[in-house]
Amino acid sequence: IRMYSGKINTGTYVYNATRRLKEKVTKMVRMHANRQEIIEGISAGDIAAVIGLKETKTGDTLCKEENPILMEAMRFPEPVIQEAIEPKTKQDQEKLGLALHKLEDEDPSFRVTYNQETGQTIICGMGQLHLDIIIDRILREFNVEARVGEPQVAYRETITKKVHTSGKFIQQTGGHGQYGHVVIEIEPQDIPGKGIEFMDKIKSGAIPKEFIPSVKQGILDSAKSGVLAGYPVTDIKVTLVDGSFHEVDSSELAFKMAASIALSDGLKKAHPVLLEPIMDMEIVVPEEYMGSVIGDLNSRRAKIVSLSVRQNLRTIRANVPLAEIFDYATILRSLTQGRASYTMEPSFYAEVPSHIAEKIITGFTSDSLRRV
Repeated sequence: IRMYSGKINTGTYVYNATRRLKEKVTKMVRMHANRQEIIEGISAGDIAAVIGLKETKTGDTLCKEENPILMEAMRFPEPVIQEAIEPKTKQDQEKLGLALHKLEDEDPSFRVTYNQETGQTIICGMGQLHLDIIIDRILREFNVEARVGEPQVAYRETITKKVHTSGKFIQQTGGHGQYGHVVIEIEPQDIPGKGIEFMDKIKSGAIPKEFIPSVKQGILDSAKSGVLAGYPVTDIKVTLVDGSFHEVDSSELAFKMAASIALSDGLKKAHPVLLEPIMDMEIVVPEEYMGSVIGDLNSRRAKIVSLSVRQNLRTIRANVPLAEIFDYATILRSLTQGRASYTMEPSFYAEVPSHIAEKIITGFTSDSLRRV
């Protein structure tokens, strides 16, 4: 923890203002590389490790209960790289799950998800080095050997054209059937990054109000898997403009299915494109290596944003596709004899060039055929 004011001693209680609960500080240590120094207390300006806090997470605010204060929450960027992970032996499956859960609690920029379709556990992080460190910690701290798959870029899909489309779901099973019919307009968002926006412009009760939430849910569910390569759809505006219902056969399920059918059909007609994450990268490099680094960045489809001077060093700001900079730490060390450093974070999504998009889509199609 970092102490901003006051002091804390071992054995005292602190109030977690974020989670509104009290926790006891059982032990405090000051870290010196790999050596720990046990201390009795800390005061303003100190940074120390605290033992005994069971519910406190990264980013929480600790204070006195009689003087509560809540500091501004930390902003953590969304992960942009993912790998499939599995234990080398089935006996370690439970241990791996516990290890991943603990590491996810400690590191808000690390995420763990489970893919229902493939049955794989997916770990997501901020870069290849981030995930490599996670794998190393799983082995060192939890004694679990794990295998990881090829890193996957978190691509997205969107559209470039406004279309008018409809979807019907009709099913007769002898008794009550199913009937749902929706008409929607799909168009690109004016401002990138707004996600999926749903608007209801139904007039004259063409669809009863109780079915509108089901239509929206059908749209959102269908948008989780795009029509090009199965990636999530983003930055589209969907407007419900018309439809019809049956007094007996219409149901929430029927309208949810009809909306899903309509969106899938509309996406195919709306000139869909693939989007890729673009990283905002800053590289600090000695002047004699700047030419080599810029040349390498250009070969990776980077766009140089600015060049500046810091004493005898040069700073390069660039926007680079994530797919082009896996293992960039190793590449940069090789180019500069280990004398350069870089930082990067996700910035925005941009359209993938057509020749690269074709390879991604072809790979997705081939994988689908193999699974079938």
